[in-house]
Amino acid sequence: MRILISADMEGATGVTWTDDVVPGTQQWQRFRRLFTGDVNAAIAGLHSGGATDVLVNEAHSSQRNLLLEDLDVRARLLTGRHKPLSMMQGIDSGVDGVVFLGYHAGAGFDGVLSHTYLENQITGVWLDGVAASEGRLNAALAAEYGVPVLLVTGDDETCDDAAEYAPDAVRVAVKECVSRYAAICTPPQRTAIAIREAAERAMERAVRAAPVTAPHRIEVEFDASHLAQATAVVPTVEQIGVRRVGFTAPGMTEAMKAFKVVTAIAAGAVQGIYG
Repeated sequence: MRILISADMEGATGVTWTDDVVPGTQQWQRFRRLFTGDVNAAIAGLHSGGATDVLVNEAHSSQRNLLLEDLDVRARLLTGRHKPLSMMQGIDSGVDGVVFLGYHAGAGFDGVLSHTYLENQITGVWLDGVAASEGRLNAALAAEYGVPVLLVTGDDETCDDAAEYAPDAVRVAVKECVSRYAAICTPPQRTAIAIREAAERAMERAVRAAPVTAPHRIEVEFDASHLAQATAVVPTVEQIGVRRVGFTAPGMTEAMKAFKVVTAIAAGAVQGIYG
């Protein structure tokens, strides 16, 4: 049984603020170890549940955060940028299930370090008319390959979100959101046990389904009008509001690639402290 772990960092054990996840800071160095610990706990549980091959795809920022030298030797690590499917690179490689580890709530929602792809320029994303986190977007992409979401870890808001887009997935809240930059955190010794046990249980659902390919529409709202204007130059992307753009794609793979282009252009159009 082959399993993909899509590993983000904002939802890792103990993470609560910017310096915890920004490469190069002292806090980031500290939380790289806790992040790697969460991943190792998931790997251990997946193997106990019957996994024979686990691929970990780094999904946070520079995508060079996990400590390879500390990684469980039974896993392989896909690290670095840039990847065609970004957070979900490897979903098209015949895996039997995917784990969303260290995920977070979407832009416009409560949650520790909540955002969708861009840290603060995006105020909302909608998939087929439903407000969407990265988890919801990635679950729709997984469905296109017939891959079930087995396990989701993050704060309690992340788990509540996952209950809607992946109701059968096992969920582990490693912290309780108080605000965007504060949480009641469970120590890593306890979250490791919870993640490991949950991952083992989740392997019962590692059964591929029929792929689901259908047109999808994504709409993105920004915090400034010039970002909508900048991204609307992309073919198929139209400006549908002062700060909002939208596009339709024949499948989720194409939709996510277009979304990546939109977010990259928006990030490049930000000018200093004025955004």
